[in-house]
Amino acid sequence: MTLIGGIFGLALLYYGAEFLVKGGSAIALKLKVSPLVIGLTLVAYATSAPEMVVSCDAAIKGLGDVSIGNVVGSNICNIALILGLCAIITPLQVNKKLLQFDVWLMIAASLALLGCFFLNSGVNRIEGAILLLCSIAYTVWSIYASRRESAMEESKSAQDAATEITAPPSMNMLPAIALAVGGISALVLGGKLFVNAATLLAQLCGVSDAVIGLTVVAVGTSLPELATSLVAAVRKEQDIAIGNVIGSNIFNIFTILGVAPLISPLQAVGINYVDIFLMLGLSLILYIFMKSNLKISRTECAILLAVYIAYTVYLIMR
Repeated sequence: MTLIGGIFGLALLYYGAEFLVKGGSAIALKLKVSPLVIGLTLVAYATSAPEMVVSCDAAIKGLGDVSIGNVVGSNICNIALILGLCAIITPLQVNKKLLQFDVWLMIAASLALLGCFFLNSGVNRIEGAILLLCSIAYTVWSIYASRRESAMEESKSAQDAATEITAPPSMNMLPAIALAVGGISALVLGGKLFVNAATLLAQLCGVSDAVIGLTVVAVGTSLPELATSLVAAVRKEQDIAIGNVIGSNIFNIFTILGVAPLISPLQAVGINYVDIFLMLGLSLILYIFMKSNLKISRTECAILLAVYIAYTVYLIMR
């Protein structure tokens, strides 16, 4: 029944992603914000719900390694695996606005986490509070800046760009919110069912718990991002596909590692600096790839996937 539940979980992931992309796009229209901002905020935060649950639960249990390791591993997975797979489907066109601020903020967040490790091998309450304030400020600023830009740009080209989404323009706000909430719920439940099934299957095959935790669970908490970005890429919603990953990485550090330490200060002496430096390095590589021709090509996606495969092998050997 668990394995059957895993198959059902995959279906929930697909349809949850469909609903969230459609509902999020419709909300973008009604609020007069761009699909890019919806991808960076609503969609990104929603798909990071599993990471939030896992990290906060680990903080309550005093498992700092799990709480921080979950965030670092998910950020690596988001860039190397998810964007790599998305670019295989179709080369991803990059919105210039991402290069101006959001990617740099993702890099700054990675540096902030690295700084916390240098100071105390974890994240304390004061550092967590600062990270959480950064998350709130970023969200408010993103929505405000997008609404201001929408109000200032009334040209036909701006209107055409704003309506290049899959949701019907006639969709009202209430159905759009219901669609997005339903999608989020399906993503969370689908991810849980799939992780349970994958873990059981790995155990039946004789794989150790350590390997399961480093591979199945790490990827499992990123399944909502994977499903959402893949569906968005297929539907040519490239702003949502890329924005979801960048927004999730920002959310994971600023919000999850902002909230979890407030529950209990996080100590992660077992986290290797290789993991954090790889997360930071991938953020810098992503910036380089995005800036080159404003596109993430299939060749570049192959490099990202190769890095993720090599990292997974390294984790198992470690």
